[in-house]
Amino acid sequence: MTDLKLFRLDTDGQDVELRGSTVALEVELQRRVEAGMKAMLGIRFLASEYPTGPWHRGRIDSLGLDENGTPTLIEYKKGADSGVLSQAVSYLSWLDSARHEFEALVKEKLGSEVAESINWRNPRMVCIAAGFSHHDRVAVHRLRERIDLVRYRVFEGGLLSLLLIESTPGSTRPISDRRQSREREVTAGAAGAIPGCLQSLYGELDEALTAWGQVEVAQLRHYIAYRRMVNVASVIFRPKHEVILVYLKVDPDTVELEDGFSRDMRGIGHLGTGDLEVRIASAADLEKAGPLIRQAFEAA
Repeated sequence: MTDLKLFRLDTDGQDVELRGSTVALEVELQRRVEAGMKAMLGIRFLASEYPTGPWHRGRIDSLGLDENGTPTLIEYKKGADSGVLSQAVSYLSWLDSARHEFEALVKEKLGSEVAESINWRNPRMVCIAAGFSHHDRVAVHRLRERIDLVRYRVFEGGLLSLLLIESTPGSTRPISDRRQSREREVTAGAAGAIPGCLQSLYGELDEALTAWGQVEVAQLRHYIAYRRMVNVASVIFRPKHEVILVYLKVDPDTVELEDGFSRDMRGIGHLGTGDLEVRIASAADLEKAGPLIRQAFEAA
């Protein structure tokens, strides 16, 4: 189902459908998403109405950095716009030529350490609109760019819905020799290669993490991310201890924590994203983690 329906109980105990609509002005949608961007999309806000210069001749609605350190551009359309994909490709082209400019912006807003860890391999475009044509949804899969098509609706009572319609992983871009050297050092023994002692267990874990519909699996420098609109789970290998750490987007307050198996990671720095850590060292652990994985994906 790509059409979200909302219902509310009336005074007679009957479900009444809430009719969604579009915003009166595009800027209303933009300001609302920018204010809640981290919670809604897993993206840290950097700038609004960012100029792309005389060649690309545009202003990017929003610039951000997502939870995996990926440069992200966001465009909003009040209705449906047949030119949204060409605009997306044009702005991603600008980003390729403006890496130093983008890094300087990240350094200014988020600090030098964050700027140094930007993941340039697969920049991301998020298009938020009232609707997308069938041709848009087909064409996006033919592009080399990483593009998310997100449909919005507003409802009475101040409700806003965002529904991921299509998502394409894109193709990896080349990186500089300096960055490539640094990434080789980081990737060795991390997410890039699955340790032999954990391959079988990870295969079963991967099945469990991809059993809940369409999920994008991205191998990053430090971890493997399983994402929809935002990261739902992050996987890290610890071959010395023959254990796989899974960080789930689950509120630890809703879980009965168990020493040696699950841990509240709020306020504790760690690789990957997610507030609940689950340690998986056996098939029994994986079976026990099943309900927690389900909880993460049902809430996504």
